[in-house]
Amino acid sequence: MNGLLLAAGVTAAGVAAVHLVAGHVDPVRPLLASPLAQVPKRTLHAVWHMVSADLILAAITLVHLALARPQGARLAGLLLAVHFAAYSAVFLVIAMVTFGGAWRLLRLPQWLLLLPVAVLTWLGSM
Repeated sequence: MNGLLLAAGVTAAGVAAVHLVAGHVDPVRPLLASPLAQVPKRTLHAVWHMVSADLILAAITLVHLALARPQGARLAGLLLAVHFAAYSAVFLVIAMVTFGGAWRLLRLPQWLLLLPVAVLTWLGSM
């Protein structure tokens, strides 16, 4: 068993749960109630659900990699680490260029949940 990958998988499952609960309350409900045209509104809604599926599948994959140690686990883990690092970078960059002030990185705090998964996965895959 790989403890770091297991920790990454459990953390990723927590991220998925936060995404499903808090994400539905904060960005999804206001989006669906907005006057935005139906096609872009429903496209963004579908993308939110795609991210939900992605986070859940990544968590399952990390737990499987940790417990089963299949052939190719190192490469799969490294790819997932880059995947979560990229998600973190997207939130960091958007927060940096959109918001001002000392607290701008906390306006979009999702990177704080995603980055630990990237680091744990990277370390567990080395």
